[in-house]
Amino acid sequence: MAMVASQRVWGANDRVVFGFMGVGGRGSYLLQAFAKRSDVEVAYVCDVDTRRFANAREAVEEAQGRAPKTTQDFRRILEDKSVDVLVNATPDHWHALGTILACQAGKDVYVEKPLAHNPWEGRQMVAAARKYQRVVQVGTQSRSASYLREAAEAIRAGKLGEVQLVRVFNMMEHPRRKPGTTQPVPAGLDYGLWCGPAPLMPYDPGRRWLDQWEFSCGAIAGDAVHQLDLARYLIGDMPYPDTVVQAGGVNVLKDGREIPDTQIATFEYGKLTLVLDGALWAPYMKKTPMAVRDTDEMPNWPFNATRIEVLGTRGMMYYGRHGDGWQVFGPDAESAHTGVGRQSDAEHQDNFIACVKSRKQPTSDVEQGHYSTLLCHLANISYRVGNRKLAWDAKTESFRDAPDANAYLRRTYRAPWIVPETV
Repeated sequence: MAMVASQRVWGANDRVVFGFMGVGGRGSYLLQAFAKRSDVEVAYVCDVDTRRFANAREAVEEAQGRAPKTTQDFRRILEDKSVDVLVNATPDHWHALGTILACQAGKDVYVEKPLAHNPWEGRQMVAAARKYQRVVQVGTQSRSASYLREAAEAIRAGKLGEVQLVRVFNMMEHPRRKPGTTQPVPAGLDYGLWCGPAPLMPYDPGRRWLDQWEFSCGAIAGDAVHQLDLARYLIGDMPYPDTVVQAGGVNVLKDGREIPDTQIATFEYGKLTLVLDGALWAPYMKKTPMAVRDTDEMPNWPFNATRIEVLGTRGMMYYGRHGDGWQVFGPDAESAHTGVGRQSDAEHQDNFIACVKSRKQPTSDVEQGHYSTLLCHLANISYRVGNRKLAWDAKTESFRDAPDANAYLRRTYRAPWIVPETV
């Protein structure tokens, strides 16, 4: 792996100093996980909503014996030269600018998925990581699973023959959005800072940011990017598809959302075809229960909501995301090879800390995160131009002969929260 420069020589017992940007659902989980580590010191907790401070402060104090500093403005973390790492667990629309500013400030970054709000932002994040020689790990933690490498080795060994088709599933049931109304901004919430690079829309607590283009890649993309990332690894991490076409739309959950509840996206990689089957209205499709995830039990594959199917000329593989393991079936449709799995959150965090100290690129390096998230963006853009088939130019990271589609490759920013042209 490539090496990047370090500003510090690490001793064996030195602790990496963390600041957390966003302590909602996923941010709170990461805060507790890193705070429990003996090689980490959590110095800052940042959130635009001060109502989240009490629980976050208590979790850190319980784990470390002392409370962290709290701030609404993440720039206070970036200004503190003693901080080594920014964990960016904000909504999608804040991932790029928060990460780029952290790289410019000399911080390494753990940023949640999906990597960026749009394709151009993802490339800017890669550019910032490389220019400032920062370790940027994406929160696609399933890539750190050892059983992923075992499954990939089985494919490389020819157990499936020549792989022709990969199907990625993200199908489950989401609740309908309850209609809301414009209300005064509650005390303790810096709503302008929450909107950040996005337009300053009226405050509506019923608005789900995952369902709105201004803030998100969508609920399907936000989860399916894990399986897309795994599928890319299994087929050799090919960076770009040649074409994309999306089918579907807002077909069932007609509750005011903008982003599709049904996405069937087809990506062509030369002779290999990758298909994403995504839906938010399928109650019979289930994620693996928590109690089963770290056992040797194989899923009921047809009803597994987050599975991958790799189909070759000699056999096919089921691969499951949540520690579900993998199985290869040969021409007789009987299981020929089975590999059990385990979840890999701890391994992903181990890898990040090790890379902060060694300056190696992490397992889920920002550039791999860019390529995997790009698939979500391409499917979304196909939908936004009428579910049209689009050809992708890898050299320019743009669509061929499709100016209407290229208009969605980046966004308009709200000052002062502008992703710079030159990072």
